Amino acid sequence: MKKQALISCSDKSGVVEFARELSELGYHILSTGGTAKLISEAGIPVQEVADYTGFPEMLDGRVKTLNPKIHAGILARRPVEEHMEALKAHDIDPIDIVAVNLYPFEQAIANPNCTFENAIENIDIGGPTMIRAAAKNHESVTVIVSPADYRKVIEEIKGKGEVSAETRLALAKKVFVHTAHYDAMISNYLTSIEGNDVTTRSKFPDSLTRQWVKVQDMRYGENPHQEAAFYRERQVAPGLLAGYVQHQGKELSYNNIADSDAAWEAVRSFDTPACVIIKHANPCGAAIGLDAAEAYSKAFKCDPTSAFGGIIAFNCQVGAEAAEKISKQFAEVIIAPEFTEEALAVFGQKKNLRLLTVAMGHAHNDLDMKRVGGGLLVQTPDTQTVKEDALKCVTKLQPTSAQISDMMFAWKIAKFVKSNTIVFVRDGMTLGVGAGQMSRVDSARIASIKAEEAGISLKGSVAASDAFFPFRDGLDVIVDAGATAVIQPGGSIRDDEVIAAADERGITMVFTGERHFRH
Repeated sequence: MKKQALISCSDKSGVVEFARELSELGYHILSTGGTAKLISEAGIPVQEVADYTGFPEMLDGRVKTLNPKIHAGILARRPVEEHMEALKAHDIDPIDIVAVNLYPFEQAIANPNCTFENAIENIDIGGPTMIRAAAKNHESVTVIVSPADYRKVIEEIKGKGEVSAETRLALAKKVFVHTAHYDAMISNYLTSIEGNDVTTRSKFPDSLTRQWVKVQDMRYGENPHQEAAFYRERQVAPGLLAGYVQHQGKELSYNNIADSDAAWEAVRSFDTPACVIIKHANPCGAAIGLDAAEAYSKAFKCDPTSAFGGIIAFNCQVGAEAAEKISKQFAEVIIAPEFTEEALAVFGQKKNLRLLTVAMGHAHNDLDMKRVGGGLLVQTPDTQTVKEDALKCVTKLQPTSAQISDMMFAWKIAKFVKSNTIVFVRDGMTLGVGAGQMSRVDSARIASIKAEEAGISLKGSVAASDAFFPFRDGLDVIVDAGATAVIQPGGSIRDDEVIAAADERGITMVFTGERHFRH
């Protein structure tokens, strides 16, 4: 029996070269449509599937490979005598290699102008059937869904005369990952359609299916008695933490990754050079500066004690000066879009220090998820950012331009602090952070205590609260500490009482109209 390869690809990258080498290795090439035309035009012998099966393509190409002569050739188990006798009886040759990738459904629906009809036409039927059949029969058949695997297959055939069992199994695994993702996209798309109106889609489909790819197993989870692994989404957009590159240091832990994500999300929200230091998912210091070195020096002053063993993130290049300053403290992870060669040399003296680069970008997770017992809470991410011209001054005293600048900075940081949140800021740096308390008054007190312990005066500072003040007591604590300006969402039934208190204390206060709870 002759050796056969069936090649039918939407992604035609490298397909001509692959077909040529298979042909030179003695394989008879079967193909369809555009792939067959491309191979033929390259001067490579190829037989159309319709000619091979004796059954023409029909229904605008919807039926072409759905034929017993194709699927028997793929599914026949070579070691099973009855299977091989059945092929011989029906004059069917085995198909040894199946190189198929599917209609571009994902790319089609990503186009905002994609119609429902176009989406449906991009649902592949024959392709998934063939590759699933080949993957099921991987003991005898090599199946390829990614052009990246062509070279490995060719090299093994040239070197060993066949594709190894280990490679066939690895490629079969890729098939079921691929088809699971493909079917999930279709399911998510169709079940997001509201009622019979195919032009209206919900952000929350009736059936939500996602796919993650394991990056690594971890030594342990949040605590040593918990097992853990790190997964990333199948495709990571630029700017998201899971696209990191690690340059040195120990393997990242569960808590390292969780805290690094908090640090990166916070620091990349700034347009000017910034540094954010995270400890246990909360910013313990943040600042903007002329460069990484200045931003770090200001951020570190806020809470040097908590910064010990923290995660330090920058949204700008880190050079030697910043590296020298950082190296004087103990840090777990440093994150930046870029490190200079000089900075890498400085950090290289601390072999356990983890250095990560993450590409800058404006992408966000399309959905945020939180696991609960037996279920999943799903929401759109908190990407809302108040604009300066949207601030509403509610007091008699108007803020100065310097206060507005600091309030905008404080508001950005407050968004990334666990609720209840109070953040004191002056001159583009945090002075005290109160996080995660059941009472907003306690958060205000803790923030002022942290500033005092660091030897920082809060006189003339601004303060941000992630949600409204339910009573004036929280405001009084902030003003007593030295703040002269406050930014908060507003929206309390006692707003008038709090505004009156601000006027009584002689401070300025602005409302944002939005809150940023973070749990």
